[in-house]
Amino acid sequence: MTLLLTPKDLESIIRVDHAGEYGAKRIYEGQLRVLKNKPSAVVIEEMYAQELAHLETFSQMIPKNRVRPTLLQPLWHWGAYAMGAGTAFLGEKAAMACTAAVEEVIDAHYQEQIKFLGEDQMALKNTLEKFRAEECQHRDIAYDHGAKEAPAYPLLSGVIKGMTRLAIALSKRL
Repeated sequence: MTLLLTPKDLESIIRVDHAGEYGAKRIYEGQLRVLKNKPSAVVIEEMYAQELAHLETFSQMIPKNRVRPTLLQPLWHWGAYAMGAGTAFLGEKAAMACTAAVEEVIDAHYQEQIKFLGEDQMALKNTLEKFRAEECQHRDIAYDHGAKEAPAYPLLSGVIKGMTRLAIALSKRL
């Protein structure tokens, strides 16, 4: 069952999704900086290109819907980059573990938003469904490239998921 979407709900969705796609961009930029000459760089570049398209979509929605971007963007700029570079310094599999963990949280996040959207927001709902499918592909690619073989995978994955959930919660409001 969907509820009537208020202007405040729409603002929150656009703000948090814009912040998330910006964070994804920065994670991949950090990973690519470290792994630029490694075999995984080609795969990361492909996922990065999709994230840039997602970010562009939400960047256009921000002014169109008169939504203020998150006040925390400077923090996400450096924090997400550090997460990407830091996991890449641990190795290609750790970088893939980062991608898998983030995308698992984003999958659930987009699913929640999609359930909330009604007929009056079909364009946004369709966009989120498309992006969710692509994020799930990124998760699967990461698993196919050894994410679960990363050093201390359960701990690494859990920390990254927790950080991602926190970033979502804060970006919705701020």
